[in-house]
Amino acid sequence: MTDAARRRLPVDGPAVVALGGGHGLSVALTAARRYARSVTAVVSVADDGGSSGRLRRDLGVPAPGDIRRCLVALAGDESVWRDAFQYRFDGGELGGHALGNLLIVGLADTLGDFTAALDEAGRLLHAVGRVLPATTDPVVLKADVEGEPVEGQVAVMTSEGRIRRVEVVPGDAAASPDALAALERADQVILGPGSLYTSLLPVLCVQELREAVLATPATVVQVANLRPQVPETTGLDGTDHLRAVLEHGARVDTFLYDEDAMLEADEAQIRSWGVEPRAATVARTDGAAHDSAKLATALQALL
Repeated sequence: MTDAARRRLPVDGPAVVALGGGHGLSVALTAARRYARSVTAVVSVADDGGSSGRLRRDLGVPAPGDIRRCLVALAGDESVWRDAFQYRFDGGELGGHALGNLLIVGLADTLGDFTAALDEAGRLLHAVGRVLPATTDPVVLKADVEGEPVEGQVAVMTSEGRIRRVEVVPGDAAASPDALAALERADQVILGPGSLYTSLLPVLCVQELREAVLATPATVVQVANLRPQVPETTGLDGTDHLRAVLEHGARVDTFLYDEDAMLEADEAQIRSWGVEPRAATVARTDGAAHDSAKLATALQALL
C-alpha cells in the first residue's frame, strides 16, 4: 500500500480482513474502507466461468475475476485504471475478457509470483488496501448436491437441488502466507456477503484459512445475504446460511442481518449456536443489494 493510499484510510480505525468473492465481497470492501485503518481482501480463486475460466484453462492460473473486482473496490478515486480494469473486450479473440484479468495474468507471468502481481496491480490502481488470493494453487470446487457429486463452480452454482457440502480440490491447497498473517493481526474479520457455496465457502474450505479464522483474535462477523440466489440457495433462509458456514467448520461470533430482507433469521436458534445476532438496516432502499455506507455504519458499531 502506498503512503498516499494510507492517508486515505482512517489512522485510528481497525484492521479489517474480508473473505469471500464476487460482487458481495467488493461491497464489503467498499464499506470497510470507510472506517478501517487497513483493509485486506482474501478472495476465492475457484471461479471457472467466463474470462476467468478461459484463462484458467489456457494458462493454468488462479482465477483473476473476483480478485479484479476487489482491486477495483479498493482503487483510488483518481485512478484512470479503475475503469480500465473493468473494460471488457466485445469482439475478436479477446472477446469477453476484462482488461484487468489480462493485466493480472500478465503481471504474474512477468514477476513470477501471483501475489506480487496483485500488489503491483494495487499500486497501479492506488488501492487503499491489499487483495490476496485464498490460495495461489489453482483449485476446483466440488459439491455434494442431493447426494450426487458436482464439479466446477459454474456447475455447482447452476445445479438444481439442495447443496449439502462443498470442498476445494486439492484439499491440501496452501493458503496465502500473507492472508494468514493478516488474520493474525486483524481486529475484525468479515465473511461475505455473496454466493454462499460458490464464493464464501470456497475460501473457508482452504484448511489453513479456516484454522486461521478459528484462531484469530478478531471478531468474526458473517454478513447475511438479503435474498436467495436461484438455484444455489433456493429454500434457505438466513439462519440456514449461518448453519452452512458453521457446519463447514468455520467460526462466527456475530451474525449481521437486515430484518427487512427476504431471508429471515431465527435469533433464538442463532444464539443457541453461540453466535450473537445483530439486526441493522444495511440494504439499499430498493432492497436489491447492500448499501455500502449503511453496511459500514453497522460493521463499525460492532467494534
